[in-house]
Amino acid sequence: MRALVVHHVAHEGLAAFGAPLAARGYAIDRVFAGDRGFAEIDFLDPDLLILMGGPMAVYERDAHPWIEGELARIAMRIMAGGPTLGICLGAQLIAAALGGEVKPGPVREVGFAPVSIGEAGRHSPLAALAGVPILHWHGDGFTVPAGATLLAETEYFPQAFALGATVLALQCHPEMGDMNDGIGRWIEEDADYILGAGTSADVIRADHARLGADAARAGRRLLVDWLAGLP
Repeated sequence: MRALVVHHVAHEGLAAFGAPLAARGYAIDRVFAGDRGFAEIDFLDPDLLILMGGPMAVYERDAHPWIEGELARIAMRIMAGGPTLGICLGAQLIAAALGGEVKPGPVREVGFAPVSIGEAGRHSPLAALAGVPILHWHGDGFTVPAGATLLAETEYFPQAFALGATVLALQCHPEMGDMNDGIGRWIEEDADYILGAGTSADVIRADHARLGADAARAGRRLLVDWLAGLP
């Protein structure tokens, strides 16, 4: 089996999600959005498509012209029933491809905090995140598309939705938490963004050291359970 991972920036990678994918037997191919040839990548071909995060916004299409083509190919894949997982920007792209709205929220959520798991979420792989502070790193949010099921939320944002068994969109970052997940690069790249969210690099580093292992463990369980439920 083959998983295609679409990276929107180099420092946002699979992190804790890598091990469950390997254990399930997936060979990983990686592609970077915006690279020459990205528009020709066939999203229908891989057994699993994973869309990672990034600082750009879905509505910044003039600045990032590859977004239109990516949205079209995501929509085609979902219509064809192809298993698709999105994280942060990736989740927003899935929402937009399905007709949802992506726009700035009233606050930035940056740092470790729990999500509220709804009734549907408690009977889904999102149950693994119940009561566990998970890393958040966003200011935009999505509306849940028609036909999809809200699984988790925070006070200001939907945090996860599913469309059947094959599509999962995660606004938060349950792949993060392990010591080698690259959080230091995130902090370096987004220093001003962190301050604008009302927190600090020191707080994030301390919370990562204190809470990260449990967060990554919960994230791995989420992914294991979701992969096991794919048709």
